[in-house]
Amino acid sequence: MIVVAGEALIDLVPQGTGALAALVPALGGGPYNTAVALGRLGSATAFCSRVSYDAFGEALLDRLRRTGVDVSAVQRGAEPTTLAVATVGADGSAAYSFYVEGTADRLFGTPAALPPDTRAVSFGTCSLVLEPGASAYEELMRDAAARGVFTALDPNIRAGLIADPDAYRARFKSWLPSVSLLKLSAEDAEWLGGTPREWLAAGPAAVVVTRGGAGLTAFTRDGGEYAVPGERVEVVDTIGAGDTVNAALLHGLAVRDALSERGLGALGRDGWTELLRFAARAAAVTCSRAGAEPPYAAELED
Repeated sequence: MIVVAGEALIDLVPQGTGALAALVPALGGGPYNTAVALGRLGSATAFCSRVSYDAFGEALLDRLRRTGVDVSAVQRGAEPTTLAVATVGADGSAAYSFYVEGTADRLFGTPAALPPDTRAVSFGTCSLVLEPGASAYEELMRDAAARGVFTALDPNIRAGLIADPDAYRARFKSWLPSVSLLKLSAEDAEWLGGTPREWLAAGPAAVVVTRGGAGLTAFTRDGGEYAVPGERVEVVDTIGAGDTVNAALLHGLAVRDALSERGLGALGRDGWTELLRFAARAAAVTCSRAGAEPPYAAELED
């Protein structure tokens, strides 16, 4: 079982240009998209979050259930669902502004336990920024790592939510000893101000950096560096592409029985190249259609 811990929210996606373009609600949130993508790929997946009782919250949970994701670890609250207003650029890239005050997901509390068959836990995005939930997710990360559970982190920086960048950067560094696999975009890496080798020295067994259409590169603790190009595709938008990469990496590692630091170290050039190509292909499918619509396993078969 792969557990994805983090927020579920509603993306309000503009249908046209200009400040007053009509907004259409779409189910989203980085961890939520990762859980959906894992379910579609066929991995046993559970979602760990706090979701509103409102209509948006019910829709979020309904999609997880229909995708085969276990929602028994989801907490519920009467507060409203977080809203993210997306702005899509001419190149399909997406930027966001958020409505997060008093919303359900930021009141997440540390669960007493994870599902007994948990093999990995994935963290990231807004859930590690907004208190008091951020501290609860952080505690869950540290506890899982201390028990030898594989942990994955995608910081997925949303600078508009980070009131004190220096404090966040310091907190990010404090997480690294509890992280097995760090995945982040080149833009995230630039904002954080570090390098893959520096991060590897602090804890992770591997770091994967995504570069949009230019592809992905994996850096490993033993000095390995493995890169693949992006898949050529007509981009509709990039919403959910990074989350799809997360899911593809975790799914691919699970299939290879490599959800461990030893497993990451044993992949070698051929294993990493195959895994990264799979992730690039999955992300390309997501970019080829509107919104966070990750591929099903059958769509990625050679």
